Amino acid sequence: MSQKKSFLQKLSDLTHIHHRAAFTDVHKRTSPKSDFLKLAENRYSCRAFTTRKLLQTEINQILEACRVAPTATNKQPVHVWTVKSEEALAKLKEATPYTFDAPTVFMVGCNKEEAWVRKYDGHNEAEIDAAIVGSHLMLEAADLGLGTTWVGSFDPAKIKELFPETAGWQIVALFPTGHPAMEPSPRHAQRKPMEEFTSEL
Repeated sequence: MSQKKSFLQKLSDLTHIHHRAAFTDVHKRTSPKSDFLKLAENRYSCRAFTTRKLLQTEINQILEACRVAPTATNKQPVHVWTVKSEEALAKLKEATPYTFDAPTVFMVGCNKEEAWVRKYDGHNEAEIDAAIVGSHLMLEAADLGLGTTWVGSFDPAKIKELFPETAGWQIVALFPTGHPAMEPSPRHAQRKPMEEFTSEL
């Protein structure tokens, strides 16, 4: 009797182990890392590019990703300029040393007069809207296999002088874009641990 009980107990233990293993396997198979999360993790700041020019179809896809980006109450107080001619790129270098000789640079600007304003404290959301557009731009570029980086170091007055088309707009960021000629920096994967980065209330 004791031997029979021992056998049944062992059988029960094996069944539990099998169930746990099956549950773990199903959990892994049904909870894969999303394509977006893979894209977000793999995208890195690129500061060296090949001389290969962007296709117009690639530029169009990046611009469409910018156009569909969410903005506060959908006011869309943002404009994007594509700088790609040799003449325009040379002018832009007068306003910043950080074009990294990319074949294309996108300039993202906002207009505070067109933006949503928070009634409680008068906070204008224009720059945040432009930042969201910039995030879409970088992620779409990464999805196309292109490299880009956010450049905030530039002379805004010089840009207005060199590019009168930007009058009435505040340039928020520049995005040199092209085919990468570098790997991610060692700092790319450095992130705060989740328990430090987020809190539950």
